[in-house]
Amino acid sequence: MSSEVDVLGAPYLAETIELPPDEEGAVVATLVSRAADSPTRKAVLHVHGFADYFFQTAFAEWWNARGYDFYAVDLRKYGRSIRPHQTPNYVDDVHTYFADLDAAWSRITERDGHDHVVLTAHSTGGLVLPLWAHHRRTDLPELRGMALNSPWLDMHGSLLLRTVGTVVVKQLGRRRPRREIPRDVTGLYTRSLHRDHEGEWEFDLSWKPVQSWPVLAGWLAAIRHAHAELHRGLDLPCPVLVLSSDASSVPTEMGDDVHRHDIVLDVEQIRRWSVALGRHVTYAAVAGARHDVVLSLPEPRARAYDELSRWVSAYVDSAAGLARVPPTP
Repeated sequence: MSSEVDVLGAPYLAETIELPPDEEGAVVATLVSRAADSPTRKAVLHVHGFADYFFQTAFAEWWNARGYDFYAVDLRKYGRSIRPHQTPNYVDDVHTYFADLDAAWSRITERDGHDHVVLTAHSTGGLVLPLWAHHRRTDLPELRGMALNSPWLDMHGSLLLRTVGTVVVKQLGRRRPRREIPRDVTGLYTRSLHRDHEGEWEFDLSWKPVQSWPVLAGWLAAIRHAHAELHRGLDLPCPVLVLSSDASSVPTEMGDDVHRHDIVLDVEQIRRWSVALGRHVTYAAVAGARHDVVLSLPEPRARAYDELSRWVSAYVDSAAGLARVPPTP
């Protein structure tokens, strides 16, 4: 299908990718793109998090300025890809998203001719994307690096929640997959971002709601299975950068903590499990950053881009860098 001007406006384009239907009916993904100023064989593919979609235009423009065509995929049932008959954000197996990513990858590399591709992802996308790249690692000769922004690598909460709670969730996922899991959602995180509240960013609150989307048992069980797969260790065929805030917080009201901490995930878990991604992983904690580090306040945001720039220069764009991690013998 041909691309049309995206909801972000020109020069952003959006292409609807039709996928095989599921039990709810027709399924699509959406590939958003913004071309660099000059023709290039370099590209970035970005994947969003839960209750999210691509709107981070400054991130795209940062890559454009470095000679990369930028692409972002709104996975099935997220953002631009939500259809009226669907349960937003729901799948019962994370591997389901592999078809969306396969379709995006083939368009970027085979159709559009890019042979130097960086993968980026945020939060839940930072779990999905490494699993996909691990399973497809022998089929990604164009892959040059992966940068993950606060990836969701484990269930945040107590040890009891991560152990006994996971057993309960998996049982519910099998028996009553559409049962909603009770949780407290303050809405503080989305409010801290959106310009109509306490933030500076513009995005569609019908796609990224202040109160998030319901978490259903089948989806959460799929996430816990994905966590377990990652914890067994992946073998990503490229250098990896992991960025996160330097601290987490659980605020109950709007204040400085909300703006200068990760209030969604536990950064200690991100730090712990980053080494499970592969054999060449760089981790950087960005002081004062939000959960989405590129949507932080100006000072930590600049530090996050500095870390990203150093990593790209050292390992992705440098002839002396690691273009590929040698395969495991």
